[in-house]
Amino acid sequence: MSVDSLSARIKACRICVEEPIGEPLPHEPNPVCVISHKARICVCGQAPGIRVHKSGRPFTDPSGDRLRDWMGISEEDFYNPDKLAIVPMGFCFPGYDKNGSDLPPRKECRMHWHDQVFSSMPQFELVLVIGQYAQAYHLGAKRKSNMTQTVKAWREYIDSKPAILPLPHPSWRNSGWLKRNPWFAKEILPVLKKRVQDLL
Repeated sequence: MSVDSLSARIKACRICVEEPIGEPLPHEPNPVCVISHKARICVCGQAPGIRVHKSGRPFTDPSGDRLRDWMGISEEDFYNPDKLAIVPMGFCFPGYDKNGSDLPPRKECRMHWHDQVFSSMPQFELVLVIGQYAQAYHLGAKRKSNMTQTVKAWREYIDSKPAILPLPHPSWRNSGWLKRNPWFAKEILPVLKKRVQDLL
């Protein structure tokens, strides 16, 4: 299947409403995913938040600002599908839990779409895996006991084909984590910026 056909099918997806695993999605689906036959970099995050659900454009929130800063990339390049693909573990905003936090990514996306999506884009040279759900899918048994340990072990994944770089979520809720783990900015961000610039 062509990338364009796959992208159109994802955009029209209603599996989490019509054939859900557990409770159906509590609102109208709005899948957000950027796939490309040219991009050499792929950003693999968790799931859209409410702002992205409303805009239909990935990372149009403070998390996106921080991620672009980490990557050393402009908005123009970030949103150029010839340069960057964006494939979250859940394509739709999953809704909120009883405490007002975002629910985990819907399982339907991974089960139905992800293997198809990544087999259609073999050209990737760098895959950024953001947060525990993306790390579980892309690293499998190579993932460590928790997100911090997985990110600390980045050297074990960076020389794979494609190169994989695990990252914490760029949410501002993780500001405390970043302060407690200054090695992240010192060790990983320079490598991330150089890899991105080399591939752009």
